[in-house]
Amino acid sequence: MSPRLALMTLLSLVVAFATPASAQINQPPWALLKSGGHVVLMRHAVTTPGAGDPPGMRLDDCSTQRNLTDEGRLHARRIGDSFRARSISVERVLSSPWCRCTETARLAFGKAEVWQPLANLFGRSENEAKQVAELRSLVAQPRTANVVLVSHGSTIAALTGVSLGTGEMVVVSPQGAGKFVVNGQLAVD
Repeated sequence: MSPRLALMTLLSLVVAFATPASAQINQPPWALLKSGGHVVLMRHAVTTPGAGDPPGMRLDDCSTQRNLTDEGRLHARRIGDSFRARSISVERVLSSPWCRCTETARLAFGKAEVWQPLANLFGRSENEAKQVAELRSLVAQPRTANVVLVSHGSTIAALTGVSLGTGEMVVVSPQGAGKFVVNGQLAVD
């Protein structure tokens, strides 16, 4: 067999064995979620104007934080409605401890389990390495059901490199060993 023919045969075998996994990853994000086993990183819905939180903000007192507006609450509900309309199941919903994230999660999915690694990194860069390592460990774990993580733009960008608007989502596929594939973004108008 000529070296060229041998190389073409080898490449054909590689493509044949690689196609099912890559074909799944190349599906649109909503279709991927339908099959289960993915992670949705979602930025909280629309809040009162500003960046960060007011001086004196306390996690145990929502009145001291920048919170969802009525528009944000409506948007969070529409996000949940979009998942239900597509029959996309969500096994677990983890949220940053900030009130705007827990409220977004509860309005969209009816539940929110607070998980500290999803905390806001805006103005807290000293926490970035530790939080990103914890997030990467969870996001990379192969799974059979979908998981939604509701967080902040700064935290999601630190993990994925994707900058999201309020209420936008990025869908990732766990690959194990600390790795994941970013599949694309979702937005619900």
